[in-house]
Amino acid sequence: MEITAVYPGTFDPITNGHRQVVERAAMLFHEIIFAIAGSTSKETLFSVEERIELAKAALGDLPNVKVCAFYKLVTDLAREHRAKVIIRGLRAVSDFDYEFQMAGMNRQLYPEAETVFLTPGENQACLSSSLVREIATLGGDVSPFVHPEVLKALKKRLG
Repeated sequence: MEITAVYPGTFDPITNGHRQVVERAAMLFHEIIFAIAGSTSKETLFSVEERIELAKAALGDLPNVKVCAFYKLVTDLAREHRAKVIIRGLRAVSDFDYEFQMAGMNRQLYPEAETVFLTPGENQACLSSSLVREIATLGGDVSPFVHPEVLKALKKRLG
């Protein structure tokens, strides 16, 4: 059975934790749509175009992963791609309440899709894009947490 899954998020920037979730999903599903939110209430460090390029650099070796931007409800994106799965990454128990509510709402909006929670490896479990941005902004070394192209982009952006 060929199942398409959507993995939506802001990914500002994509981290090795995101990569680990995608690697796990790529073993389970025929196609992964790595969907980068173009419209978000969050103030982003990188434009959507930059985030797409960084994601392509970090995920380019995974043949069943496609990177795109989206400017609509995740459920509308999933429906458009005939995706039957919405992937959400869970790092810690603190993520669960929000993600559980989101999964319930998505089920109401698109009952044909199931939400699947995947976790990164233990070495990336406390990692988030916002922590990476904060550490990088303060001059810390984020090289263990991001792809080399993301590191280069962070250094260029933050000086």
